[in-house]
Amino acid sequence: MSHIASALQAQGVPVTASPWSVDPSHSNAHFTVRHMMISNVRGEFSLVSGNVQLDPADVTRTQIEIEIKAASINTREEKRDAHLRSPDFFDVEKYPDIIFRSKRIVAKGDGDFQVLGDLTIHGVTRETTFAVEGPTPVVKDPWGNLRIGITANAKINRKDFGLGWNALIEGGGVMVGEDVKIELDAELVRTAPQKASA
Repeated sequence: MSHIASALQAQGVPVTASPWSVDPSHSNAHFTVRHMMISNVRGEFSLVSGNVQLDPADVTRTQIEIEIKAASINTREEKRDAHLRSPDFFDVEKYPDIIFRSKRIVAKGDGDFQVLGDLTIHGVTRETTFAVEGPTPVVKDPWGNLRIGITANAKINRKDFGLGWNALIEGGGVMVGEDVKIELDAELVRTAPQKASA
């Protein structure tokens, strides 16, 4: 029995597949990309939501869907963020959502998993594998909700998703690297069962 199943059982919650929601106020997606081939630029998408059909008895049977609003990108530089939202990059008016849907989960041991699924960015869908740590132990918040956390990492080539804009720099090289590292921190919440009134 997984630690999640044991924790749910201890809370008196049935150990069956159940829906959990991503808590947007405690979740975000970070990314890192090389700038001018000499440094890393880091940014985040602040609007992350989604649903997880969690099977605590066998986490590999869990189903995951994550949605990110592309317009919520933030690299702490307004002009750069406006450019990233433009048709040169994410074209957020035409492609407002970044979506990941899981297809297969493989346990790697010690609470680590590989999650293979379809990642859609800029209207282009590619199979992508995330390395996932967690879920964390279950905790109960002050309002009676059960919560867990996960961290997921992947590396993609942005050109695979049609994000091909670049500019040459003096002496050779390019302004923006092609490889992008992604890290997702998500807090999931399951509402505790309500006790029947007398």
